[in-house]
Amino acid sequence: MNVVTKTITLGDGRTITIETGKLAKQADGAVMVTMGKTMLLATVCSAKDAVPGTDFMPLSVDYKEKFASNGRFPGGFTRREGRSSDYEILVSRLVDRALRPLFPDDFHAETFVNVTLFSADGIDMPDALAGLAASSALAVSDIPFGGPISEVRVARINGKFVVNPTFAQLEDADIDIIVAATLDNIMMVEGEMKEVSEADMLEAIKVAHEAIKSHCLVQLELMKAVGKIQKREYCHEVNDENLKKDVWKKTYDKAYALATACNTDKHSRSENFEKVKEEYIASLNLDETALAEKQPLINRYYHAVEKEAMRRSILDEGKRLDGRQTTEIRPIWSEVDYLPGPHGSAIFTRGETQSLTSVTLGTKLDEKIVDDALVQGKDRFLLHYNFPPFSTGEARASRGIGRREIGHGNLAYRALKPMIPEDYPYVVRIVSDILESNGSSSMATVCAGTLALMDAGVLIKKPVSGIAMGLISENKGKNFAVLSDILGDEDHLGDMDFKVTGTRDGITATQMDIKVDGLSYEILEKALKQARDGRMHILDKITETIAEPRADLKPHAPRIVVMFIPKEMIGAVIGPGGKIIQNMQAETGTVIAIEEIGDQGRVEIASSNKAGIDSAVAMIKGIVAIPEVGEVYEAKIKSIMPYGAFVEFMPGKEGLLHISEMDWQRLQTVEQAGIHEGDIVKVKLLDIDEKTGKFKLSMRVLMPRPPREENKR
Repeated sequence: MNVVTKTITLGDGRTITIETGKLAKQADGAVMVTMGKTMLLATVCSAKDAVPGTDFMPLSVDYKEKFASNGRFPGGFTRREGRSSDYEILVSRLVDRALRPLFPDDFHAETFVNVTLFSADGIDMPDALAGLAASSALAVSDIPFGGPISEVRVARINGKFVVNPTFAQLEDADIDIIVAATLDNIMMVEGEMKEVSEADMLEAIKVAHEAIKSHCLVQLELMKAVGKIQKREYCHEVNDENLKKDVWKKTYDKAYALATACNTDKHSRSENFEKVKEEYIASLNLDETALAEKQPLINRYYHAVEKEAMRRSILDEGKRLDGRQTTEIRPIWSEVDYLPGPHGSAIFTRGETQSLTSVTLGTKLDEKIVDDALVQGKDRFLLHYNFPPFSTGEARASRGIGRREIGHGNLAYRALKPMIPEDYPYVVRIVSDILESNGSSSMATVCAGTLALMDAGVLIKKPVSGIAMGLISENKGKNFAVLSDILGDEDHLGDMDFKVTGTRDGITATQMDIKVDGLSYEILEKALKQARDGRMHILDKITETIAEPRADLKPHAPRIVVMFIPKEMIGAVIGPGGKIIQNMQAETGTVIAIEEIGDQGRVEIASSNKAGIDSAVAMIKGIVAIPEVGEVYEAKIKSIMPYGAFVEFMPGKEGLLHISEMDWQRLQTVEQAGIHEGDIVKVKLLDIDEKTGKFKLSMRVLMPRPPREENKR
């Protein structure tokens, strides 16, 4: 067994080891990455040949966390790991987005990357190691790959940048980003910030890249040590150079004319480009067999024609597909309070991208339960993003939520969450349904979410807007154009998709994917500045529609009152088997939730009926109040016995009203006192037995005492 181990030393003395040759030796490449007690196994397998007709990179990346890694049992009835959690999907996307652009353009073999967390202690964060593990597995394989790459998390804590911080350290960070890069180029950035400047964000990226360079050098040493410098040979594309030249010769000028025609309608523009290809195919006069053989090649060559025409139009003439200048934002209109049912709603439309967003306010019972292998807790802010096929005019069924929806929703969630006050009593759910899409629907979600929150009367700290930036470059970035508010085609055919969200005072979230080599910090700096100008323009449009949160909630929104009670009284409010709290909710029409916070109990009472809330508050105050000897209480007759009646004089507190304490006269039966079950009577607490805790109650002491001669027995 030939085991090879390489070590990376971080600036604070911690180490990361990469080991290969011990585990999973039948995979094309396998490594175990270890940092402290955190251990990730990455494997990669790639088919020897491509499936005929494949013209893209069929890459699958899966990140999974074993609950056993942290000494825990999975939840659910089966007690085993099931479908990927949102968190696992988000980490998978981080790795996928960094790796995918670096496979050769003509390599189309199915490739599977699996990264599994096998050990952890909840100190070091495994998501920042997943990209390093995946790239290292590719490095020790014979799979063609333009890496190595690595990913690191950079956080700014008390003004200092920390690479790969621990869970505990991250709690105090105002910048939290994950960056992926090769030795020379940034490939991917994603993270959240607490309203930081563009310069601070750029500095964090530079810190990350410096750390990544050492990771890449170690992987190159690893590759050399295992003898995988030479990668496998492959031939996944068949080309016809004469056909390629013919396609370019007969279609490029027409495609360029369309690219510079400034057509603002997405569908007609697409149809016009398609007609050029159809006319070319018709001119060939091919029979069905020949057409079936050449159609895939024509499609590929014409796609390259479209791409070049669009890029040359922008770089040479400064003309975008829809006629805008590079810094120009598409027309925006928005509206709030569109839907009467939700607690808040908004429409945000920018060009041909539209989000219809709703806000729902809930109680503690609506919190999202987080139960991942390393992270457990509850989330009081939820954001869900839906992207139905009709939003792009596709005639197909919607098959539920995919990885894209989870990723885009997470970006908008990160953008808006810092604006929700920490002590806000409501659980907030935002749902963004994309009704039209032609670029940057996640940023439309951020803008629509801001509008809907303010329409709902949620007291957000500041409005947030978002923008997607694009890039067209050549000659390793020597000639380039940064595009504000990109179209779908500019994303698909361009070199960068850079999304930035923030308030007027700074950035709150970002996501960047790079598709080319040679992205300089000069280009990044220009893109960030141009993005800020665009965000300010969009914020102006948002605040024209609604400038600040409404002064009050909608009439049908729940009202919440929060009160605190002694910790030892929580059980008394809940009652045996939840009987008391359930009865209170039934009687008052409220929703009551209790949780223990430190040495107090936090009670949350919610209802759209103020009288119901007031009644519930009074009941709870009655339960937690301490009975005082000498006090007078209104009591309810619960049951009648021959020797007296049991009465509830405070919520959850009952005592015996003896027959002798019902009247100054001697009574033979309780009925003579004229009381019945369910009656409300006034009683005075005479005494509390120190040993038994029983209460002695009296009605008669509250009655006028008759003259002595009338009271003789």
